[in-house]
Amino acid sequence: MKYFKPLLLALVVMLSSCNTVKVVTDYDTKADFKKYKTFAFYKTGIDKADISSLDKKRVLRSIETELLAQGFTKSDNPDMLVSIFTKSRRKVNVNQNNMGYGFGWGWNPWMWNGMNNNVNVTEYTEGTLFIDFIDKDKKELIWQGIGTGALKMQNVEKKEERIRLFVKEIISRYPPSQE
Repeated sequence: MKYFKPLLLALVVMLSSCNTVKVVTDYDTKADFKKYKTFAFYKTGIDKADISSLDKKRVLRSIETELLAQGFTKSDNPDMLVSIFTKSRRKVNVNQNNMGYGFGWGWNPWMWNGMNNNVNVTEYTEGTLFIDFIDKDKKELIWQGIGTGALKMQNVEKKEERIRLFVKEIISRYPPSQE
């Protein structure tokens, strides 16, 4: 029983880490973020994103929803432009579990070498979404949010949910706290 709690904790951490989105942000420390009230999408930048047209629509809808929820207004004459960029790469995890069964940890007279050698190999795609806010007048990047996480989507609903999570986690870091 004393070993059950650490194993359960390790399992919970492993399962929850698959659902997390790691977010980092960067911004222009001289920018006055209070002046930005309206936005539009920067088509030239968005066209360069290496994802399907359907996923672009999903990302842009999610960004629009999050910005509107923050009080922004979509406009034909915006204060800032919003652009996206994406990257993805295949990742492989190899985990070896040398847990013995029987008398205490690591030794079992019924197993060869006294160990149970389990090797688990998992493959997944890690995706990175960059969301850029650009000052329309100066044509300068003022804020960038970068979200990275696993992309394991079996169906459209799960894919849309994952995209919404990525965007929500990234946009929640805007505006930066300037102290």
